[in-house]
Amino acid sequence: MRAFTALEGVVMPINRANVDTDMIIPKQFLKSIKRSGFGPYLFDELRYLDKGEPDMDCTHRPLNMDFSLNHRRYAGANILLSRQNFGCGSSREHAPWALDDFGFRCLIAPSFADIFFNNCFKNGILPIQLSDDIVDQLFDLVTATEGFSLAVDLLSQTITLPDGSSLVFEVDSFRKHCLLNGLDDIALTLEEADKIRAFEVLHKQKTPWLYR
Repeated sequence: MRAFTALEGVVMPINRANVDTDMIIPKQFLKSIKRSGFGPYLFDELRYLDKGEPDMDCTHRPLNMDFSLNHRRYAGANILLSRQNFGCGSSREHAPWALDDFGFRCLIAPSFADIFFNNCFKNGILPIQLSDDIVDQLFDLVTATEGFSLAVDLLSQTITLPDGSSLVFEVDSFRKHCLLNGLDDIALTLEEADKIRAFEVLHKQKTPWLYR
C-alpha cells in the first residue's frame, strides 16, 4: 500500500448526499480483483451517457458534461469533496480501488459509511470528516474559484487553504500510523514475521504428530 503523508491538489466537488458504492463503481465492473484498471469506470453512470461494460474502451464514449468529473476546471483533481454518508450501500472494496486508480487520495465529507471508511484506510486513501458548516464553506470556495486547491498534511492533521488559513481534522491514531507508513493488513502481519516463524518452530516441537 502506498503511504500517505501529505498531499496538495485540486478539489473536485460532488454536491450530493448518499453517494453509494454502486454509483462509485457499478456492479458490472466487479469481476476483476486486480485492484487496478477501474479508474476509467469511476462514477460510470454519472460520467457517461451510454451504459458501461467491462473492458470497454472509454476513449470515445459520450460524456455527461453536467457531471463535475468531466469539467476541465477539475482536471487532475486528487481531492474529492462530497456530502453526508459518502460510500453507503454495498461493502465492495472496488469503490476505493476505483477512486485510487483514478487519482483521488483524499476524500472530504461530513460523514462516510462505516465499511467504506475502513476500506479507504486499507487502500491508502485518507477520508476526512468535517462539519456540515465547514463542508458548505468549502463547496462555496470550490464553486467560486477555478482550480481551487487544498494542502492536506496527515502528520499535523491539518488542511491548508489557499489564503493560508487552516483546518484541523481528527483521525484515529492507529489508522494514522498505518497510512503514514503504508501498512495494510498484510504488511502489519508481516511486521511480526519473526514471531510467527518462532511460533511455528515451537508448535512443531510440541505437536510433531500434526506435521507427519
